[in-house]
Amino acid sequence: MWLYRNHLYFPTARFLHIAVAQGRRALVYVLAGKMASCGSLDVKEHNGQTALQIAAATNQHLIVRDLLRHGAQINTRDFWGRSPLHVCAEKGHFLTLQSIWRTGSGQPIDIEMFNYDGFTPLHAAILSHNAVIKELRCLENACSYMAMVLAQRRQMFVECIKTLLLMGASHRTKDLKSGRTCLHMASEEANVELLQLFLDQPSSLSIVDVKTFSGNTALHIVSSLQNRKTQVEAVKLLMRKGANHGIRNFENEIPCQLVPEGPIGEKVREILKGKCVHV
Repeated sequence: MWLYRNHLYFPTARFLHIAVAQGRRALVYVLAGKMASCGSLDVKEHNGQTALQIAAATNQHLIVRDLLRHGAQINTRDFWGRSPLHVCAEKGHFLTLQSIWRTGSGQPIDIEMFNYDGFTPLHAAILSHNAVIKELRCLENACSYMAMVLAQRRQMFVECIKTLLLMGASHRTKDLKSGRTCLHMASEEANVELLQLFLDQPSSLSIVDVKTFSGNTALHIVSSLQNRKTQVEAVKLLMRKGANHGIRNFENEIPCQLVPEGPIGEKVREILKGKCVHV
């Protein structure tokens, strides 16, 4: 086994990454032990991924546990700035995420780390859940098998989100590009399931009217949507949870001014009518 010093190539690292990708747990355990003994367990491959990151990406939750027990670092970044938590959140690998949480190995976990797109792991999980919601909307007449697959994926992301919240992730954190909180992101798809989840959090009243960098609240965002069957329910939910219908964004607009035409828009406008301040 060659030693890794001064950026020289370390063959055992390559073998370890391959063994992880192939799910060869026994071999990974042996190789990880050898690399840990010389302080090289966190050597990265061409995408900047450590063995732990590859294990997270391939959902090898038992291997993740073994690597952590050997001392693998949790808070490493790949070339996209993603930690293992980001990867689990993006892919819906909740078993691996739970393995990281439960194993821990005494390391502090940076649950609020931003990737290079400015998202925390919780943001990444919400965006992935939104993508499934959008796909379900576009495939309303899909076969029952496809609907079942999408429903399973949807639930995987929900489990990731719940696990991240239990790990201490904050639904108040804003993304770095546009200042969206989790509530704003869920509102972009009128994602009632996630809106309900976040609005049930103890501190929900303090974030329901938080603004993005453009001054929009969650109610602004959800009111402006088009062709969303869940839009009416989402607006009702936000209003019940105390959303202020009179707040203006930086364009001096209140939510009722952003409602599009159409039958769904009319229903949304009815909810806001009488409560919305007159322009």
